[in-house]
Amino acid sequence: MATQLAVRTAFIERNTKETKLQVSLSLDGGPLDPLPDSEHFPTSTASNASFYAAPMPEQTEETHASQDSPSQQIWIWTGIGFLDHMLHALSKHAGWSLRLRSRGDLAIDDHHTAEDTMLALGAAFSKALGSRTGLARFGFAYAPLDEALARAVIDLSNRPFFVGIMPFNDAKIGQLSTQMIHHGLQSFSQAAGVTLHMDLIRGDNDHHSAESLFKALAVAIKSACQRDEKKEGEVISTKGVL
Repeated sequence: MATQLAVRTAFIERNTKETKLQVSLSLDGGPLDPLPDSEHFPTSTASNASFYAAPMPEQTEETHASQDSPSQQIWIWTGIGFLDHMLHALSKHAGWSLRLRSRGDLAIDDHHTAEDTMLALGAAFSKALGSRTGLARFGFAYAPLDEALARAVIDLSNRPFFVGIMPFNDAKIGQLSTQMIHHGLQSFSQAAGVTLHMDLIRGDNDHHSAESLFKALAVAIKSACQRDEKKEGEVISTKGVL
């Protein structure tokens, strides 16, 4: 009889003068408890009309980046709609359950919110991975979206490094700066402790190009995070440590 593998979960809070963030992540999907109330995320939404942008919906509300199914629970709100959309795609195709909310200084621009969101997500990913033993470790994937095609290659090496070649046509997609897609993915790789190479092979429509990148990353992550019961506790490295 196969041993029941533990569900890999993590909860992260990240608070700076620029952003307030909560992230709850399960790498293996399944149910997630609602994000807890806090000083920065009180039950009442009365304080939402502040420097930190528009009112935030309740976690029970269905949004443009939410899903509730037996296999996955996803609820994302950063205040940047296109970033939410990309994180929804990442979660969905990686097989994650993810609850994430952010209050950022969007009155300035999208930089701090996008950067800190990806840093917090990367930190949650690293925490959920734990000892990084008994894993496939490497993963790669291609993902098409109509005319766009992207490739992602990842190593759960605990050696942060990022290379991203992703030429976009315009400065923004919705309210997300296209340069923050590159910088956000770099921030994720740094906080996650992974080596990540991402390439936009082709693409004319920036929305399609960005989405193909995040979907490729999702499938690569899912592959790298696969556990091998026969190698439980083993470090997948000739060095004996990651």
